[in-house]
Amino acid sequence: MSENPNRNLALELARVTEAAALAAGHWVGRGQKEAGDGAAVEAMRLMLSTIDMEGVVVIGEGAKDEAPMLFDGEKVGNGFGASVDVAVDPVEGTSLLAYGRPDAISVVGVAPRGTMWSPGPGFYMNKLVVGRDARSAIHAGSLSAPVKETLAAISDALDKRISDLTIFVLDKPRHQKLIADIREVGSRVLLRTDGDVAGALMAATPNSGVDVLMGIGGTPEGVIAACAVRALGGAMLGQLAPQKDEERVAIEAAGLDINHVLTEADLVQSDDVYFSASGITDGVLLPGVHYTSEGASTATIVMRGKTGTIRRIYAEHRLDKLRDISAVPY
Repeated sequence: MSENPNRNLALELARVTEAAALAAGHWVGRGQKEAGDGAAVEAMRLMLSTIDMEGVVVIGEGAKDEAPMLFDGEKVGNGFGASVDVAVDPVEGTSLLAYGRPDAISVVGVAPRGTMWSPGPGFYMNKLVVGRDARSAIHAGSLSAPVKETLAAISDALDKRISDLTIFVLDKPRHQKLIADIREVGSRVLLRTDGDVAGALMAATPNSGVDVLMGIGGTPEGVIAACAVRALGGAMLGQLAPQKDEERVAIEAAGLDINHVLTEADLVQSDDVYFSASGITDGVLLPGVHYTSEGASTATIVMRGKTGTIRRIYAEHRLDKLRDISAVPY
């Protein structure tokens, strides 16, 4: 059996996402999402290499021939300690970063080796996420049920009027009907052009102001989000939703069942899961990187599923000192 992750891993991961956020922060609003993402990838990879773990990237920046760092299958960590699966998104919401919009974050999730589901050629997934108080309100059929029915069940579980619910939805053409249906029942909609890991984190976090995430987003992002949802005790449903015929053919060739509805426990098959997120731009849950005359500040939320511990870390960084000793381009 693989060794379980150690209890200190959570704080080590906080340093990882802090470094990525600091590296990306210089690129906020500069219209260059590739440059910002590249800086975050480099910083995250360097910090991961210092951690006592034997990690394999399950959800990364892409296949080896597409991404030079943090690609799917890359080994990370210093090779000592826990054998783990690693899911990363150095900049979740690269367009949000490039244009200075809210809720760009840096995220990483870790779980025991072999417990993270690999989406293979499935790029898109229909998702539904709620917090722990609404766990009983959703089931496999909720993904295909009428929006009014699903939101009515959630509002009952939360003891809130349906008009008081706030639903996170990606602002994409594919969601025009979904957005219209939500508005028709009277619920509020929070739209973002990118960033459904952040949306899932909002939905799963009590008293965040967001009650539900609905709609189709990236499948890799679904696995990362499941790390946070498991740690927070929330509930998540996901079903592959290919957007092109060639994606559907590839999924079927890989032996994946398009009709199967996955839960957060299917996406990450262990409660000994760790998750860290640091804000890059100001958002609903996390402030972004803020600069001062002496350096910068970061805000991070880090959690461990096995204990249910959630930490919020505000850090002040002396960038002149960091630049003297670190290879990270702060």
